[in-house]
Parts: sequence; structure tokens; C-alpha cells
Amino acid sequence: MARRSGLLLPFVLIAVVVVAADQATKAWALATLTPGERVPLVGDLLGLTLVRNSGAALGMAGGTTWVFTVAAVAVTVVVLRVAGRLGSRGWTVALGLLLGGAVGNLVDRLVREPGVGVGHVVDFIAYADWFVGNVADIAIVVAAGLMVLLGARGIGLDGTRHEEPAPEAAGPEAAGPASAQPEAEPEGTAPEAAEPR
Repeated sequence: MARRSGLLLPFVLIAVVVVAADQATKAWALATLTPGERVPLVGDLLGLTLVRNSGAALGMAGGTTWVFTVAAVAVTVVVLRVAGRLGSRGWTVALGLLLGGAVGNLVDRLVREPGVGVGHVVDFIAYADWFVGNVADIAIVVAAGLMVLLGARGIGLDGTRHEEPAPEAAGPEAAGPASAQPEAEPEGTAPEAAEPR
């Protein structure tokens, strides 16, 4: 219990740092970048371009902003509910990043134009010609990767490790020929004498 309570503070701090970094970089992008103009950082692979996204990642499902607002609220509630069971540092980092990313984009949907619940998310990090994202998106992707890794390693939310049980021997046959015992000779019979040469 002490370890779990000790992980709540790092969990909250990670989420707060992500939200603060996300909103600060979005404010910088709005004040600095011109919509439609791209500032190259690493050739054509990475650049900066200001986009207001009404949909999900990769600009999909535009015009259904309220659906993603509801989804972000649901993710936030679920993460906060399970945070009390944290017993793993890995899951603490993963859920802190996930919460921070979800709240970072949720803030945009709640306070930015065109209105409450349907605000457009500010994106400005352009990855080649694939898509444009933000700091909150990076946090969510990293969180997803960590959760997959933790699940693959069998590490539970509470810090317990779930391993496949070792196969139990079903009986003498399962032991294999190496453990087979020699058959005992019948009682009352003497070993046969060697034939004279």
C-alpha cells in the first residue's frame, strides 16, 4: 500500500508536465507559425506547420469533434479510477503520459474555437507528408508503446508479474525415459547362472 501511494505523486506530476508542455508549445505555435507555411527542421522528414484539427489523429473523422471529446473524457475518468491500484513504476509512467496526452487535447476541444466541446486541436509537428501532431499526441503514442511492452513482459498494473505456469508432470509417462526406473525382478527367483564356456 505504501508503494502504491508513493507512485501517485509521480503519476500526477508526469500528467501535469505533459499538459503544461503541450499547452505551452501550442501557444508558441499559434503565436509564431503561419497557417499553410512549413518550416523545415530535418529536411522533408520533420517540420513545423500550423494546423487546426477537428478530427482524430491523421486528420481522420473531421466534423465529429464531439465524439473525440467524449472519448477523451472517458479515458481521463478510467485512468484516474485505476490510478489508485498503481504498483509498477512502468505503469505509472505509461498512465501519467496517457492522462497528460488525453487532457492536453481535451483542453483544446473544450476551450478553443469554434466552441465548447467541439474546439479544434492545435497541431504543428509535421512528420514528412504523413500527418501533423503535437506534444500530447507524442505522449499518447509513447504511453501506448509502454503499455504494450509491459503487457508483453507480464507486468500487471499493481506491479505483480504474471508468468505462464510451468507444465506439471502428468504421471510417470510424462517424466520421459531418463527417469524410468528398472523393473524389479520377481521375488523368489535367483539370477540365472552364467552358462559354462
